[in-house]
Amino acid sequence: MNVITKTEALAEACAALRQCEFVAIDTEFMRESTYWPILCLIQAAGGETEVLIDPMADGIDLEPFFELLRDDSVVKVFHAARQDLEIFYHKGKGLIPAPMFDSQVAAMALGLGDSIAYDNLVRMVLKRNVEKGARFTDWARRPLSDHQLGYALADVTHLRDMYPILRDRLASKDRLSWVAEEMGILSNPDTYALNPDDQWKRLKLRKTTAKWLAGLKAAAAWREHEAQTRDMPRQRVIKDEGLYEIAHAAPTSPEQLSQLRSIPRGFERSKPAERLLEALKIALSDPKKHAPSVTPPEPPPAGAGPTTELLKVLLKLVADDIGVAPRLIATVPDLEAIAAKDDADVAAMQGWRRDVFGETALKLKRGKIALLLENGKVVARDV
Repeated sequence: MNVITKTEALAEACAALRQCEFVAIDTEFMRESTYWPILCLIQAAGGETEVLIDPMADGIDLEPFFELLRDDSVVKVFHAARQDLEIFYHKGKGLIPAPMFDSQVAAMALGLGDSIAYDNLVRMVLKRNVEKGARFTDWARRPLSDHQLGYALADVTHLRDMYPILRDRLASKDRLSWVAEEMGILSNPDTYALNPDDQWKRLKLRKTTAKWLAGLKAAAAWREHEAQTRDMPRQRVIKDEGLYEIAHAAPTSPEQLSQLRSIPRGFERSKPAERLLEALKIALSDPKKHAPSVTPPEPPPAGAGPTTELLKVLLKLVADDIGVAPRLIATVPDLEAIAAKDDADVAAMQGWRRDVFGETALKLKRGKIALLLENGKVVARDV
């Protein structure tokens, strides 16, 4: 099976793909032992053109492929695109493909499943079985076997064949705009930003004092910078629990650092430890200045718990009625926010979600509709 390893061949293939209305794209990558994913293979299929691209080939320049991703006359089709897009964003220096279509999001909008796996979607839409034996093989090892290459290419040929079917089903239900709205989130550069100063947001806040927050933010930023520059998973630099321990103890000397349970013996004498202590000293010199601004969540109003439970039932009822995965309409935090405030600033109260669910949720809160059990089924009735 032919694999593209030269820039000239890549340019020729991408020129052919740019003549297509849409191109299905997938990647194989590895990141178990690194911070930055190792891009091992790119697969693309459009029309009669089916290609496998080796990004690890010596001297190959991926710019022709990036030009294809930038071409706004070609729809780029993915399944569960988030990780693929993160790779392209960083390797393409801010590149975000446009326009895009994600078959997993489309499946949710069609009621085919919540975060449905690719093989299950192929089976449901195309009545084909997907061979999964090569999924967890070593994609960085060369040469790749025919078995690996066949598996990889099938991923995009199935996707190419599914796209028109999913698109037409969405169009028949007037839901293409729903998927386009979700693509807006995937097209936002903030989705892929890896700013070390923002990494404290990944963590659950156990305290909201200025000193604790300043220490946590500094430690989390230090860990992210170390992970990026040393190209290792952030949890191998130090686990989350270690960041909480550092924020609590607020060490500013090697001796204090060495007393923490999460710190390996001898680490306090290392260069990374020097950088951590320097960051902590700066943050703790003026905690109010360096602590992130955090607004403690308001306690839910009395009765909000039962209201949230009623909204969960309503969400399931609405989702089943229109044939959409409930999570595409609203999340549990959305429901909690709606239970607390009629004007909650959540996705479920905006755009098409408000039309299909949000307004009905407010009617339920205001007692204008009731949930009843009729013939063993829950139904909503006007009051």
